[in-house]
Amino acid sequence: MRRIRRLVKVLAIFLVAAVAALACWLYVAPPELIRVGAGYSAKIVCSNVFLAGREADQVLADDVQAPGHPLLKIMRVSVDRERKTVSAGLLGFLGERTAVARDGLGCTVLPEGVSADSLERAPQAPTPMAAPGSGLWPDGEGVELTQDAGVSAILEDPVMVGPGIRAVVVVKDGKIIAERYGEGFSDRTPLIGWSMTKTVNAAIIGTVVKDGRMTVDDNRLFGDWRTDGRAGISVADLMAMSSGLEFNEDYGDVTDVTRMLFLEPDMASFAAAKPLAHPVGSDFSYSSGTTMLLSRIWQHALGDGEQALAWPSARLFGPLGMDSAVLETDAAGTFVGSSYLYATARDWARFGQFLLQDGVWKGEAILPAGFVAWMREAAPASSGAYGRGQLWLRGPRGTREEDAALGIPGDAFWINGHDGQTVTVIPSRKLVVVRMGLTPDKLGYRPQEMVAAVVKAME
Repeated sequence: MRRIRRLVKVLAIFLVAAVAALACWLYVAPPELIRVGAGYSAKIVCSNVFLAGREADQVLADDVQAPGHPLLKIMRVSVDRERKTVSAGLLGFLGERTAVARDGLGCTVLPEGVSADSLERAPQAPTPMAAPGSGLWPDGEGVELTQDAGVSAILEDPVMVGPGIRAVVVVKDGKIIAERYGEGFSDRTPLIGWSMTKTVNAAIIGTVVKDGRMTVDDNRLFGDWRTDGRAGISVADLMAMSSGLEFNEDYGDVTDVTRMLFLEPDMASFAAAKPLAHPVGSDFSYSSGTTMLLSRIWQHALGDGEQALAWPSARLFGPLGMDSAVLETDAAGTFVGSSYLYATARDWARFGQFLLQDGVWKGEAILPAGFVAWMREAAPASSGAYGRGQLWLRGPRGTREEDAALGIPGDAFWINGHDGQTVTVIPSRKLVVVRMGLTPDKLGYRPQEMVAAVVKAME
C-alpha cells in the first residue's frame, strides 16, 4: 500500500511538473497557431469596439468564433478604453497579442515588444462621423423607401437575405429604395468589408494614376525583384491576380494569409519576399498578399508618407461622402488594402454607385476615363471569373452561366468579401445591392438568388 501511495505521489508530482513546464513553454514560446488566434481576436475586437461601437463580449462571442476553430473558444480579451487597446490570449495570457486603435487609421496589431506610442499617428484629424443629413441619399442620409410589396418581402425573407444578416441596401436609379438591418446593427454601424476592400484599393490606385504618379504598366516594382523573374511583374499583373507569386490564401490554420494579417508587422514586405511559382501572367491565383503589394506601391508612388496616409480620405472617401470609411494600416504604416476597410452599408452602397457611374461623382471624374471599364475586363488567366481591377465577374462560389440562369444580367459585376459581404453592381438596370453579414462559407449561402429576385421585382 505504501508503494502504491508513493507511486501515486511521484506520478502526481510528475504531472504537476509536466503541466507547469507546458504552461511555461506556451507562455514563453507560444506556437504560431496560438499567436495567430490571439492576434486575430485582438484585431477583430479592437476594430468593432473602437470603430463600430459594439460590445467586446458580443464581438468575442460572435465575430471571433466565426472561423469555428476550437482554440478560439478559449480566447479571452481585455479592453482598455482609455489607452484604446485590446489584448487577447489563450485563457487571457498565453500567446498574448495587443491591438491599438489610432484616430483615422483604425486598429493595428502591435509587433511583439513594441508599444502603442511608437506607432505612427494619422497626419491630420480624422473626418468625424457625420450626423445624418436632411437631404436624400447619397447627398444626405434621407431615404424614401419603396412601396413595392415584392421588394419589401424579399428583404424580410430570412432565406433570401441569409443567416447572419447585418445589412442589406438596395439602390435603384441612384436612390436607396429598400434596406434592412440585423439586430444590433443600423445604418450608422461601420462594417468590415474584408476582401471587398481590394476593389476599393484598386479605385485608390485609379486616383493615383489620374494624378500622374503611376501607371498600371509599371514594373520592376521592388528592389529585390529587379535581379530575377519578378522584374517583369507589372501593376496590371498584380491587379489581375496573375503575378505568378507564391502565396497560400487558405484561411485554415497558419498559412501565408493568416500569418501576414495577424503576425507580420510589415505585411507588404512579407508578400514581396515570396518567390515566383508560375510564369508572370500565366496563372490566376487569388492573393491578399498581392493587394498588400499594391498598397505599398501606390503609397510609395506618392513619395510622401503623410500625404499617402491622407490620400484615401482626400481623394476618394471625402468626395463620395463616405464619412464612416476607415481604411486600417499595419504596423509599418501600409494600408491593409486586402482586407481592412470599415464603412456603413450605405457608404458601401455609395462606392458601388460610384463604380456604376464609371468613376464619376457629382459630375467630377474621380478616376481616369475608361478606368472602371478596364477594371471590368476579364483578367486573361481567370477564365472569365475575375476582372483586371480586383473585382469579380460572377457571384460568390458560382459561375457567370449560373448567375445568368437565375436571371442576373450579364453586365453585373461583384465586389465580394469573406463571410458573406457583397456589393452587386448592375449598370444596365441602374441597380446596386449591398449585403453585409457574418455568414461563413460553410453555411452555404449565396446572395445570387436575392439579387435575382430584386432584379425581377424591379422589371
